[in-house]
Amino acid sequence: MFVNRTPRFEPLSEDALDTIDRGWKRLVSELGITFMHEPSLELFKREGQRVEGEVVFFDPDWLLERIKTTPTEFTLLSRNPEKNVQFGKDNMVFCTGQSMPFVDDGVTPRRDGTLADAVKLLRAAQMTPEIDTPGYPIIECNDKPLDSRHLDLQLAMYENTDLAVGAAQIHVNGVIDSIAMAQLALGGFDVLEQNPGVFGTINANSPLVFDTRMLESLWLLAERNQIVNITPFILMGAMGPVSLPAALAQQTAESLAGIALVQAIRPGCPAIMGSFVSNTDMKSGSPGFGGPEAALGILATGQIARRHNVLWRAGGGGLNASPAVDGQSAFESLNTMLPSFLAGANLQLHCTGWLEGGLVHSFSKVAMDTEMLRQMIAQFTPVEFSDDTLAFGAHEEVGHGGHFFGAAHTLERFRDCFYRPEVWTTDNYSAWTKKERPDATKRALAKWDELQESWEAPELDPDLHAELKAYTDRRRIELGD
Repeated sequence: MFVNRTPRFEPLSEDALDTIDRGWKRLVSELGITFMHEPSLELFKREGQRVEGEVVFFDPDWLLERIKTTPTEFTLLSRNPEKNVQFGKDNMVFCTGQSMPFVDDGVTPRRDGTLADAVKLLRAAQMTPEIDTPGYPIIECNDKPLDSRHLDLQLAMYENTDLAVGAAQIHVNGVIDSIAMAQLALGGFDVLEQNPGVFGTINANSPLVFDTRMLESLWLLAERNQIVNITPFILMGAMGPVSLPAALAQQTAESLAGIALVQAIRPGCPAIMGSFVSNTDMKSGSPGFGGPEAALGILATGQIARRHNVLWRAGGGGLNASPAVDGQSAFESLNTMLPSFLAGANLQLHCTGWLEGGLVHSFSKVAMDTEMLRQMIAQFTPVEFSDDTLAFGAHEEVGHGGHFFGAAHTLERFRDCFYRPEVWTTDNYSAWTKKERPDATKRALAKWDELQESWEAPELDPDLHAELKAYTDRRRIELGD
């Protein structure tokens, strides 16, 4: 897990932050937010908020008071204690791409994802030290029944990784089963009461709506003290106005309302402010991931989250709108990954594999994005400044006009003094030609193959495996599949 100690880049002035405050406060108090869930409406009534039908009109001061019980440090457990994930103000947690229905395996550019593909992606995550969690779902397993595929994927996560995992938050049964399997894997109910064993992303149905399915999942996660990541999904021009300040105010309104609900259900439950602001192409209607608006939205959200003293999930990662693994996909992915580091995001989904606006999980892009992530981590690791790193002795040895290749200082450090790429190349034209001129995509596929070949099954107690398997078999029958 990476600790980001660099100063935060903050583009918003105090006046701009005050303007966003006025915006979200008007939204929650004058327009209100729809909650399509009777228990939530009843809870808000008991808390003194005005409820008309399914619309809740919030007192902004009540929201601000409620979110104060949100912790800023907590641990997400893994069945391998060495891979527990520690959330904190300077910590960055990296997750693979999520929820794609299609894959690009390097042979077929776009086909339905399968459980076998999910296994390959999980194994790549297991073999990538920079990845902290595969989240859920790493891909949609379209070869499995819809009502029970979450069981197959949850079991595959425990079989192929020993990383911390996400919950199948898409529906109530998924959350129930995710928590039950985490209890089996991590030591029971009491263990998860003390520290969460799953995290779930709860999306607002922007603009200004939380739907029944998401709220049912939110309640289950909150009641059981599991991590709740409240994430509005705002494409400006579709789910929000075509104005970045307006989108940021809307995102803040939806996020704070969701976090306040979590804290009203269970004060102290770990919760995260999510962000996902991008734009819609006004000619095609397609999402415009990776553009300047998305980058500015990420940078601004970091300031807003710190203003409210909550941890936050960046609407970044390796997002892009490109249908191919090409220069556009690389640049746009960098344009959402880099702002997340500059703004100090605490949770970063979609770090690897995202293609075509999140519809495709690309194997070659997994390797390319991992290279970018490694490079960002190296770039944001503070440089040591000391008499030793000034290397005055090297200058004494080499003198004027010499070279440092053979200097003692170089020979002592050359193996690890610089970042060494695993996908990018520094070959000159002649050396590159002798290797049959592989471009970045081809080199990335070779790295993907290397990850698959190097995978070793993580230790999994046979009795635990049998329990997990028996649970999924029983639940599959109960769910009708």
